[in-house]
Amino acid sequence: MTTLDAKLDRVLGAKTGKALDSALGLVTVGDLLRHYPRRYAERGELTAIAGLELGEHATVLAQVERVSKRTMKSRRGTIVEARITDGHRSLSCTFFNQAWRERELLPGRRGMFAGKVTAFRDQLQLAHPEYQLFDADKTDLGSAAEEFASAVLPVYPAAQGLPSWSIARCVGQVLDVWDGAEDPLPAELRDRMGLADLESALRKIHRPQNFGDVQAAQDRLKWDEALAVQLALAQLRGAAKSHPAPVCRMRDDGVLAAFDQRMPFELTKGQQEIGEQIAADLTTEHPMNRLVQGEVGSGKTVVALRAMLQVVDSGRQAAMLAPTEVLAAQHARSLRELLGDLAMAGELGGAENATRVTLLTGSLNAAQRKKALLEAASGEAGIVVGTHALIQDRVSFADLGLVVVDEQHRFGVEQRDALRARGGDDASPHVLVMTATPIPRTVAMTVYGDLETSALRELPRGRSPISTSVVPVAEKPAWLDRAWARIHEEVAAGHQVYVVCPRIGDDEENPGKGKKKAAKSAVDDSDGGGEEPPPEDGEERRPPLAVLDVAEQLAAGPLAGLRLGILHGRLPADDKDAVMRAFAAGELDVLVATTVIEVGVNVPNATVMVIMDADRFGVSQLHQLRGRVGRGSAPGLCLLVSEAMAGTTTRDRLDAVASTTDGFELARLDLELRREGDILGAAQSGRKSGLKMLSLLRDEDVIAQAREEADRVVGEDPRLRNHVGLARMVAEVVDAERAEYLEKS
Repeated sequence: MTTLDAKLDRVLGAKTGKALDSALGLVTVGDLLRHYPRRYAERGELTAIAGLELGEHATVLAQVERVSKRTMKSRRGTIVEARITDGHRSLSCTFFNQAWRERELLPGRRGMFAGKVTAFRDQLQLAHPEYQLFDADKTDLGSAAEEFASAVLPVYPAAQGLPSWSIARCVGQVLDVWDGAEDPLPAELRDRMGLADLESALRKIHRPQNFGDVQAAQDRLKWDEALAVQLALAQLRGAAKSHPAPVCRMRDDGVLAAFDQRMPFELTKGQQEIGEQIAADLTTEHPMNRLVQGEVGSGKTVVALRAMLQVVDSGRQAAMLAPTEVLAAQHARSLRELLGDLAMAGELGGAENATRVTLLTGSLNAAQRKKALLEAASGEAGIVVGTHALIQDRVSFADLGLVVVDEQHRFGVEQRDALRARGGDDASPHVLVMTATPIPRTVAMTVYGDLETSALRELPRGRSPISTSVVPVAEKPAWLDRAWARIHEEVAAGHQVYVVCPRIGDDEENPGKGKKKAAKSAVDDSDGGGEEPPPEDGEERRPPLAVLDVAEQLAAGPLAGLRLGILHGRLPADDKDAVMRAFAAGELDVLVATTVIEVGVNVPNATVMVIMDADRFGVSQLHQLRGRVGRGSAPGLCLLVSEAMAGTTTRDRLDAVASTTDGFELARLDLELRREGDILGAAQSGRKSGLKMLSLLRDEDVIAQAREEADRVVGEDPRLRNHVGLARMVAEVVDAERAEYLEKS
C-alpha cells in the first residue's frame, strides 16, 4: 500500500526522491501532498510581474514580448535575451551560449517561466530560467500541452532545478497510486462544520477542476491546522493551571504604595486599566499568563515595575528577562533610577521598606556573578534582571513569584517554561510577557494562545512625533549625501544620531566578499557598474552592510569631525555599557550600531536614526528601531536607506513603514508580507511548524471556532487518549521538539 508515510524514493524512484529531499526537504508521500500550491493560475491569466522579490525563486505565467541575440564583447559566445510581459510590466530572461532559444521563444507565445529573480542595471531579470510553453507544437515540447490541460494550474513553491511543473508531475504520479488515509477528524465534527473528508481535500487541492474545488479543499486543510495548533495550546493552558501560583496581595504600606506616591508622572488610562488587571491576576492561586503589547514608548516598563513591586510586597521575588545584555543593563539602570532610594535596601540612605535590583548576565566576572547569585538565592534581591542566563540550572531564587519576559518574540515556549520552573516543584510563578511589536488578534490567539492579552495603545504625554523617509540610493544617490548633511545639522543643534547596520563586520559572514563595495556604497553608493551582463548564475547580492566597515567609512568621509562610537553584540559587556553610558551622557555624537539598540534603549537627546540596508530588516524591527528617537522634546527623524527598486514588494514594505507610525497597522502589514507558516515555529520553538495553509490574518473565524472546539475536547480528554486521530494530527502540525515539551507539561 502507498500510505502517507511511504518514502518518495520508493514511489517515484531514487533520483527523483533525492531531488525532492535535497531541494525542498520532502521525504514521504505525506510531505509531498502537504506541499500545497502557493497559488493557482488560469490558462488565460498572466502573473503580475510587479511585486516580484529580488532573490526569490519565482514562477510566472507570462507572454513572450520580444527576443534578441547578440555577441558578448569581453568573452566568446552569445547572449539571448527574451522579454516576457504580463501586459503591464516586463521581465528579462537571459540565456548564455544557447542561440537556439531565439527560435523557440517567439513573440506572442505563452508559458510558465521559473528562476531566481535578480537585477541588472536596475532591471528585473531571470538568468537561465526554466520554462514550459503552452502553445508549442508537439515537435517542440512533446506532450507538454497535455500536462496543462486543466483550466486551473497549480503553482508550487519551487527551487532551483525543481520548477513548479516538475513538482506537479511528481504529485500527479503519487496521487495515481496513493491509497488514501484515515481521517483524523471525527465524522460528527466534519458534518457539523461542513468540511470535506481528508482524502478528497488532498486530491482536490492538487487536482482541482475549478476554484470551487480549491475553496472546499482549503477550508478543510485550514481547519486541520487551526485545530491542531489550538489543541496544543489548550493542553498548554491546562498544564499551566495544574500548579498553584503564589498569592500576591497588595499592601497599603508597601514599596508599591511608596512608589505610586512619588511617581513623577501620571499613568495613562491604558496603564491604569492593565495595571488593575495584572494586580487582580496576581492575587489568585491560578498562574497569571498575560501578554502586554504596546507601542514603542507606551510605558510597558512602568506597568511591569508596579507588578514586580506588588510581588515584592508579598515577600516574594520577581525576575525580569531581557533578550540582550545591553537591554538587561538598561532595564536594571532604569528600574533603579525610577525607584531611587526604594531600590537601596541595606544601603546607606535606603528607604525603610526598600528592595534591591540585581543584574545577572552571562558576562559578569566571577566576583560579580557570585554576589548576584547569592542575592537571588537568599532573597536579598527583590528584583533580578538578566538575560537568558537566568534560566540556567545553577540560578536559584528564594521565592520566585513573578517572571517578566521582555520582547517575547526573542524567546520560545521552552525558555519561558524554564523560568516558570524556577518557582519550585509545588508552585508556578506568575508570568507577564511584554512586547513592543503589536500583534494582530489572530496571531495572539495562535502564536500566544496560552496567554491572555492586553494592549497599550496610547503614548504618555511628552512623546515627540517621528517622521520617516525612504532614501532610495539606487535611484537618487544624492539623497544619501543629504542624509549625512542632515546629521551634521542635528549634531550642530546639540542632538545625537544612531546609524544602524544589519551585521557587525570583520568578515564574520562571506569573508572578504563584497566588503569594499558594500562599505563604499554606504557612503556614496557608487559601485562602478559594468558593461556586460552578470555571470550565468545572475548578479550576486552583496553582503549586508556592517558596523565596522560603515563606521570606518563614515569617520573618514561624510561624518569626519564628529565623535563616533561603535556598539554591537560581540563587544565585552563592560565595553557595551561604557559606550551606552557615553552616548547617554552626550559624549558621542553618532552611535553606529547593530540591532542591539532595537529595544529598551532610551536616550531622549537622540533625534535621528539612519538605517542602512533597511530592506534587510522586517517591518516590526524597523518600527522598533525608529522608536529609539523622538523620545525627548525634539521631533524624531528616521531615514530608511535602501537599494530596493520601486515596484518591488521590498520597496512597498519600506514605503508602508514610512507612511505610518501605527504599530498595530504595521503588524497586519508585516503578517501579510511574511510566510505565516514560519511565524508559529519561530515564536514557539525556533523551528518550522506544519502551519502551511492557515492564514493568521484572514482566517480569524476559523481560528476562533477551532479554539472553542479545542477547549471542549481538551476539557473532556486532556491527553487526547480517546481522540487518537486528533493526537496524530497535532503531532503532524506541531514539531517534535514542541510535542516533547507538551508531553513534559
